[in-house]
Amino acid sequence: MSGHSKWSQIKRQKEKADIKRGLTFTKLANAIIIAVKNGGGVTDPNQNFRLRLAIDSARAYNMPKENIERAIQRAAKKKAGDIEEVIYEGFAPFGVSVIIEAATDNPQRTTANIRNIFNKWGASLGQPGSVSYQFSKLGKITVGKNGRSFDEIFSVAVENGAEDVDEEDDNIVIFTKTQELSKMRDKLIESGFKIVDAGLFRKPTVTIDIKDPDQLSKIDNFLDSINNLDDVQNVYSNLRQL
Repeated sequence: MSGHSKWSQIKRQKEKADIKRGLTFTKLANAIIIAVKNGGGVTDPNQNFRLRLAIDSARAYNMPKENIERAIQRAAKKKAGDIEEVIYEGFAPFGVSVIIEAATDNPQRTTANIRNIFNKWGASLGQPGSVSYQFSKLGKITVGKNGRSFDEIFSVAVENGAEDVDEEDDNIVIFTKTQELSKMRDKLIESGFKIVDAGLFRKPTVTIDIKDPDQLSKIDNFLDSINNLDDVQNVYSNLRQL
C-alpha cells in the first residue's frame, strides 16, 4: 500500500481541470445511457450500481435533474439503441500508452476524429489489446479528509479489502476490485466519510517517466485534444510525471 501519491501536485491540478473541462452534459448523459444499457435496461440506481455512479457524477457537476431523467428514459425506451461504448488503444507521443473510452452513435465518425488527433500529434492508434495489458481495471473512490486523518480512512479501507490507498492533497484515493466498489463505498459512507467521487478506473501497472518539459507539454496537449471530443468519456495513460 502506498501512503502518498507518486504524482506531482501540478499534474493532479491539471487532471482536475481536464476532468471539469471534459465532463460536458453530453458526456454525462451518454454515461447514464451506457450504464442503463450495460445494466440490462435496469433504470433503478439501487439495482444498477454503474447507473448510480453515473447519476452521482452528473449531480456533482450540477447537471439538472430533468436532464438526468431524460437520459434514463431515453435509454429505457430504447431510443438510445444507437449509442454504444467503444474502446480505443494506442500510444501518445514519446511512447506513452493510452486507453480511450467513448460513447457514440456513430463509431465511424468517432474513430475518424480520434485518428485525426493521433496523426496530428505524431501518436499511434493501436489494435485492441495493444496496451490494455498494461492497465488493471479497478474501482476508484476519492474520499475528502474533512478533518479526518489518513490513518482513519486507511484503516477502514484496508479492513474492507482495499487494493491500494494514496494520499492526494485534501483527499484520500482508494482502489478496490471492481466487484468490491459498491461495498467499499457504502462502508466508507457508514463510517461518516465524504465521498468526492467513485467509479471504475484503469490503473496503469506499467508506467513511463517523462522529465522533459517540452515533451510533457506535447503529451498533455495531445491528451487534452482527445478528452475534449464530445464522444470521449474517459482517457487513461501510463504517464508518471516526476
